[in-house]
Amino acid sequence: MPFVRIYLPQGSAPEIKRHVSDAIHQALVETFKVPEDDRFQVISEHGPDDLVCTPAYLGIAHSARVVFVQITCSEGRSVQAKKDLFQHMAELIAINGAFAMADVIINLVEVKKENWSFGDGIAQYA
Repeated sequence: MPFVRIYLPQGSAPEIKRHVSDAIHQALVETFKVPEDDRFQVISEHGPDDLVCTPAYLGIAHSARVVFVQITCSEGRSVQAKKDLFQHMAELIAINGAFAMADVIINLVEVKKENWSFGDGIAQYA
């Protein structure tokens, strides 16, 4: 049930997009126990004027090459589960060297289960 928005630097190669997409889904499956076939993602690319990240925040230095990930999911997971997701996701995205862990910015948006429809105009979880 997560809906994932992935914002990448303009000109990201198809294999980089695929890697980031797969890494995010793998982290969701392994930490949030999302079913393997529960994959809903939107991937977009943005130029330097449209993908803005401060050079440093909370003691973390960011390069000009960042990836923003916003995940909308149903509420109810523990703080530890969220921490585990963030850590695992950053590690998996960074594993091929396309992005540094410090440049993986993740935002989790929690909603009530009745706020989902997976087609046919039905609120399947309501």
